Amino acid sequence: MKFSEYYKEQIKVIRERDPSIHSDREALLYPFFWAMWSYQKAHREYLKGNFYKARKISQKAARKTGIEIHPGAEIGEGFFIDHGHGVVIGETTIIGKNVTLYQGVTLGGTGKEHGKRHPTLEDGVMVSAGAKVLGSITVGENSKIGAGSVVIRDVPPNSTVVGIPGRIAKQDDVHVPRLDLNQVDLPDPIANMIELLKDENETLKQTLRILEKQQEDDRVRIDRNSQAVSELESRLQLTDGAGI
Repeated sequence: MKFSEYYKEQIKVIRERDPSIHSDREALLYPFFWAMWSYQKAHREYLKGNFYKARKISQKAARKTGIEIHPGAEIGEGFFIDHGHGVVIGETTIIGKNVTLYQGVTLGGTGKEHGKRHPTLEDGVMVSAGAKVLGSITVGENSKIGAGSVVIRDVPPNSTVVGIPGRIAKQDDVHVPRLDLNQVDLPDPIANMIELLKDENETLKQTLRILEKQQEDDRVRIDRNSQAVSELESRLQLTDGAGI
């Protein structure tokens, strides 16, 4: 791809994802712009088997941009990294179309696997700032990974993952638009579980209060019955004594 073609392509992607851009020339100031340009050159060398040259290109770009993309990674069209510093993409990572990453994201391995050891992100996935997606797992299309999450298991399509370790909070299998880049208003399954436990605890406390009231009523009733029996026995004794 010629630089002019790449430039036009990236302007379209950046304008689609980042509302802060005011002019086309600003695309040249994005670290992601130069990281991806270098990645494309490095990836071509990698496919030719020129691994040293490929890594040399990628490492030079990493030092300049703060974004480390292994030349062996497979990246689809429409890919975008916002801000970008601290992003690491491993060798066997596969990224689909229209995927968005934010700063500090790691698409890494677990250190124990051989062969395919990095994640696969399907089309339309968004990975928020500081999230870590580790191992040979698949994040289904149109899914969101919340900021700071650590994902180590497969994620179904149209899902949201939050927490450490990442927990899936399904959105009723409703399709999530690929331009929905909201990183804030995400489901929180832990908070939801705490609220559920609080509700259940309150229900148990109310039930306990009812049982305690019933127990007190029963105790009072038993005391009254015992008193009545005692009074009856006393009367009977008096009656028997009078008869004698």
